[in-house]
Amino acid sequence: MLYEGRSHTAEHVKTAGYTHGHVLERCQVKPSRMLVTLATLGVAAMVHATSPVLVIHGGAGVIKRDMSAAKEKAVRAAMTKALQDGYAQLKAGKPAIDAVTTAIAVLEDDPNFNAGRGSVFTHDGKNEMDAAVMEGDSLSAGSVAGVHRVKNPILLARAVMEHSPHVMLVGDGAEAFAKEQGIALVDPSYFRTDERWQQLQKALKEDAGKQPHADLETAKHFGTVGAVALDSEGHLAAGTSTGGMTDKRWGRVGDSPIIGAGTYANAQCAVSGTGWGEYYIRTVAAHEICMKVSLLGEPLQRAAAEVINQEIPSMGGNGGAIALDSNGNIAMPFNTDGMYRGWIGADGVAHVAIYDDEQDPSNHPPAAPSSTSSP
Repeated sequence: MLYEGRSHTAEHVKTAGYTHGHVLERCQVKPSRMLVTLATLGVAAMVHATSPVLVIHGGAGVIKRDMSAAKEKAVRAAMTKALQDGYAQLKAGKPAIDAVTTAIAVLEDDPNFNAGRGSVFTHDGKNEMDAAVMEGDSLSAGSVAGVHRVKNPILLARAVMEHSPHVMLVGDGAEAFAKEQGIALVDPSYFRTDERWQQLQKALKEDAGKQPHADLETAKHFGTVGAVALDSEGHLAAGTSTGGMTDKRWGRVGDSPIIGAGTYANAQCAVSGTGWGEYYIRTVAAHEICMKVSLLGEPLQRAAAEVINQEIPSMGGNGGAIALDSNGNIAMPFNTDGMYRGWIGADGVAHVAIYDDEQDPSNHPPAAPSSTSSP
């Protein structure tokens, strides 16, 4: 099996399904023929260089058309900056993980998104943030949950992946690791915004009156940011960051930091989700999309739509996702009135969309019925 633009390590051979014996059998060719073959493949790799792609989201949910013009302008500007800054990493030849963390950090720093500085409040009036990253070629991953003082949780998740023997760290332990790694810590007041505080006060009044939450973003837990990227070497990466859900209790953790649920990447597919986390966990949504692509050979758009627009709604959940495959195909399914989303590719132009009637590369194709879908 030929993987363009990447070395044939034992790990790649293993994931491709070959045993050591298969490899030896297939590699017994004459030296002269091997030299000619390698030269030919070298030329092919140069001709078929991968065109980098970056896709981001800033959360799904009922995004009302009466959003103020000022807020919509600010959201679109932040999304554009995240795309441009992340894509600059790809154009400079940096790996996909650099583009993912750069783009997400921009959104974490903007108070208009439920991640980092714009994180929502828990029932106890605190901010608890979660994040995860994953590299597709190595299946390396890192995540953090329940952190209170980490300025950019996505950078801490990456540090867990690259500088610890673990995959997930939580709470005080995660922050102790952040301090050791030189990850920026801030006073908890940094995360307080009046908009998020008022959302909590409204939710607490509804709790006291034993009323359901009137704000659908609060009721359905939509707020998240994420990114998926394909670099010039053909490698994929994914990342997700969130402030969780308004009024959450008991240390609740959603899908974002759980590898396979809200964040996943392998050699053929990368996914970041945004939606009602409990349902993404129960369906292992991000992993299922990628398994449909990499094992069943389904087109990316159909695979993503089957999970996001069929399986999750059939259980009572909703939300959206962004997905990218190793050929640069993009999918952006969502079953709400809108999802903050953006993409940038070979043309170098940052494209941003919010509402469901705005065009994007996936064009929201209907998912074909599939007997492989989970009930």
